[in-house]
Amino acid sequence: MPEGTAAAPEVGYVPVNGLRMYYELHGSGGTPLLLLHGGLFDIEQQFGSLIPGLSAGRRVIAADFQGHGRTNDIDRLLNTRDLASDVTGLLEHLGIREVDVFGFSVGGAVALHLAVTRPELVRKLVASSISFRPEGDRGENADALESMTVDMIAGTPMEERYLSVSPHPDRGHLQGLLDKLGRYDAGSVGWSDEEIRGIAAPTLITVGDCDMVRLEHAVRFLQLRGGDVNGDFEGVPASQLAVFPGTTHFFGLARTALVQEVVTAFLDAPMPAAPVIS
Repeated sequence: MPEGTAAAPEVGYVPVNGLRMYYELHGSGGTPLLLLHGGLFDIEQQFGSLIPGLSAGRRVIAADFQGHGRTNDIDRLLNTRDLASDVTGLLEHLGIREVDVFGFSVGGAVALHLAVTRPELVRKLVASSISFRPEGDRGENADALESMTVDMIAGTPMEERYLSVSPHPDRGHLQGLLDKLGRYDAGSVGWSDEEIRGIAAPTLITVGDCDMVRLEHAVRFLQLRGGDVNGDFEGVPASQLAVFPGTTHFFGLARTALVQEVVTAFLDAPMPAAPVIS
C-alpha cells in the first residue's frame, strides 16, 4: 500500500429494528470510537475528513442513521430513543461492549442518551453542538428545518449525496426525511441537571462560537459535568469544553485539524482514577 494511503474500511449492513443499517469499520486498536453523524448528513459528509486521523491507532465504528446515507428508511418517526436503540443493536451485532462515542447534533443527542441510560457502554463522551434541554437552542435552525423542502436544498451536496447512495434515491423520500427531521424529538423535555451530573463518562463538549446551541448553555453543560473550575488549584477536570471560533452549527466539524487535535487529545488522555471508597 502506498505511503499515506488509508486502508479501505470494512463495511456491512446489520438488520436491526426493521432497518438494514449500514456501518463502516476503520483502523484497529484501543477502545473503539463510535461516530454518530448529524441530521441530513451521513458518515462521509460528517466525518470523512476526520476518519483517517481518528482511526490512526484506534478502531473506529461509523454508522448511517435511519433514512440517512446507505441505511434505509422505515415507517417510524425519528427520535433519539429509537436511534439509540439502533446503535446498541449494531454494537451487540459486532460484539462490542464498551466504546468512546463522538456524536454531532442529532448524533450528539444519541451519544448523550447512551451516556445517560447505558453508562456501562460509554467510556468517554464527545457531545458536539447539542443541548441537553430545548432551551439551550437558539431555535432558528429548528424552525427552518420544520418548513424545509427538497427545493430548498436542490443542488446542494446533501441532495446529491442522498440521491447517489440512498436505498430510496428519489426526492419524494428525501422530502419524507426532511419532514421527519422537522419533527425530531417533538415534545422532548431533555435531561435534568441531576441526570447530566450523574453521567459516568468523562465528557468533551464542543460548540461553535456562532452555533445553534447557546454558549451559556454549553458552559452550564460543562459546570454540571464538573468543569469551570480553577484548574491551577483544583486540577484539570475530566470533562472539558472546546469552543471552535468562527464556526456555525452547519459547519461545526469543518475545521478538520482543530477538531481532530481537540478530540484526539481528549480520547487519549488517561481515565481519571476511580474514587477511593472507605
